[in-house]
Amino acid sequence: MTIRAKKRTTSSAVRRLSVLLGAVGLAAPLTLAIGGTAQAAPACTTKAGPHQKDVEKFLGLPVDGRQAPADCRAIQDFQIKRGIRPNIGYAGPVTWGVMREELTARNPNAAGRCPVNVGRVACVDLTRQISWVQDGKSLKFGPVPVRTGRDGHETRTGAKKVYWRSIDHWSTLYDVRMPYAQFFDGGQAFHSIEGSVRSQPGSHGCVNMRPGDAKAYWSLLRNGDDVFVYGRKPGT
Repeated sequence: MTIRAKKRTTSSAVRRLSVLLGAVGLAAPLTLAIGGTAQAAPACTTKAGPHQKDVEKFLGLPVDGRQAPADCRAIQDFQIKRGIRPNIGYAGPVTWGVMREELTARNPNAAGRCPVNVGRVACVDLTRQISWVQDGKSLKFGPVPVRTGRDGHETRTGAKKVYWRSIDHWSTLYDVRMPYAQFFDGGQAFHSIEGSVRSQPGSHGCVNMRPGDAKAYWSLLRNGDDVFVYGRKPGT
């Protein structure tokens, strides 16, 4: 190839590269604009939801049950941060459900069903299928999900105490391991299980826990500590 031919080839390549870069430069803002439009929050609804007062109270807004622009913006902000869709500021059951879960995490004993004036106590709410450890007003651990007794093998309710602990217990009755077992009522105990605590129909009366949660309970509780079981497991 001659020097002149090489120059023409180089010039042609430069022009093609310039055209390509120019196209990219024009396309980039368009792509960003499209992305920005897709991510923009939708307009707020003016309609009050069925849980308007509950949501207003949760967010610290004036509780009047009416949807004001400030209410909608606050609800919409909550929905966007939690990934709730649609995020139009409507106080519906999904939004209130997420808020209720957060309220439970903040204060699982908000209804005062578990007596916490006895010192350290492990509370078990059969209705919500959760448990936590509390000392007076101080929440020590949880709430965490649990699996309690199935129909016909219900976890017994009432005030109890931890009376025997066995870190690597083996159940001769059911021929299964019961790690971090802490017995509080006959053969009923806190202990970890393999698999999901969400699986049904439930245990044979024990309070089944995830391994990490059962291990935490083992470190928090001692013989003589109080346990209080209340409520009713759905389906029993």
